Amino acid sequence: MPTLKPRKVGRPKLPKGEAMGRVIQVRFTAEDEKGIVAAAKASKQTVSEWVRSTIHASIQ
Repeated sequence: MPTLKPRKVGRPKLPKGEAMGRVIQVRFTAEDEKGIVAAAKASKQTVSEWVRSTIHASIQ
């Protein structure tokens, strides 16, 4: 009788090359966070999308 492996919990891993590469931790003041969240909402983006697009714009 074959033994069954239990299914893994959580989201399956993304195919190679589709996952974001690195995580950078940054701390903001409560006031900065409010401004970032407001700017992201105004541009109809998530906070992560807004931060990425803002950084991309500033480094080009």
